[in-house]
Amino acid sequence: MMHNHWIVDLNFEEDDTRTTCTASLSGFSAPGVQGTGTARRSPDDSPDSVIGEELAAARACSQLAHALVDRAATGIESHTHEQPRLIF
Repeated sequence: MMHNHWIVDLNFEEDDTRTTCTASLSGFSAPGVQGTGTARRSPDDSPDSVIGEELAAARACSQLAHALVDRAATGIESHTHEQPRLIF
């Protein structure tokens, strides 16, 4: 049985109206893919860094997930020589 472990790293950058998150994977044989997500605060809203971080992280993780699916599809196609039909 094979055992592998990947860690999702979330890194945030914030300014007065925007929070950006980069999601990347680390660990043995983790693919070099990443996702980026941004949350913008309306000037009329009160500042709340937690909400911005949650939204930016969700968007970054979603983009990371899509990058992994694309990478898997490319791998399947290279082995089967047919376009895969992955549902995500």
